[in-house]
Amino acid sequence: MSTMVVLLAVYRPGPQLPALVTDLLPDGWAAIVVVDDGSGADAAGCLARVRALGCTVLSDSTNRGKGVALKAGLRHVAAQYPGCAVVCADADGQHRAEDLRRVVAQGEPGRIVLGVRSVDRMPLRSRIGNTVTRLLFRAATGHRVTDTQTGLRLLPGPMLDRLSAVPGEHFEYEMNVLLEAARTGQAIDQVEIPTRYTDANKASSFSAITDSVRIYRPLLRHVVTALLTRAR
Repeated sequence: MSTMVVLLAVYRPGPQLPALVTDLLPDGWAAIVVVDDGSGADAAGCLARVRALGCTVLSDSTNRGKGVALKAGLRHVAAQYPGCAVVCADADGQHRAEDLRRVVAQGEPGRIVLGVRSVDRMPLRSRIGNTVTRLLFRAATGHRVTDTQTGLRLLPGPMLDRLSAVPGEHFEYEMNVLLEAARTGQAIDQVEIPTRYTDANKASSFSAITDSVRIYRPLLRHVVTALLTRAR
């Protein structure tokens, strides 16, 4: 794991964050980087705990969105750990240390690996959203991605500079990364991970309306472009 960096973008983190970091420590990662997306004073204690465990903690003074936080983390890794791949994960209890290990075990040089969940086991809101985006993604790109909204992703080190320039400030950034990968012919592998939610995912900061619009806008744009291209 010494050539891998774990990147955790968090907003108002709870006890799941230090628990995940503690479980990851024995693996000997090059670094564990936590990017706090403007959680405020209430998160100070939690962030202090993971900093004491050896994490690098980057903090923004305002809540700017998951995409902004992820890109800040990618730029940091590219500058401080050149060539290292990045494993992005959520720290809200959905992803555990064994899930990250499973994704890394499937990784091959130069390939993106997604930790995909079983759609049938998702809460209704997540199941509907993921099904729609999965179908639209296939229509737009021709690629079958089981779980387009997963936050567990292995990103190759040579891609970090390019991925940190992909547009998107919120959850749509993760979709734009997949669209960019499909556009450039980047290989995407998938490995199944357990589907875990706490209290039907009520703690998620995902907005069913605002963030869905942000995600569907670039998807629909790609669908229309693909249809026009095929019609020529």
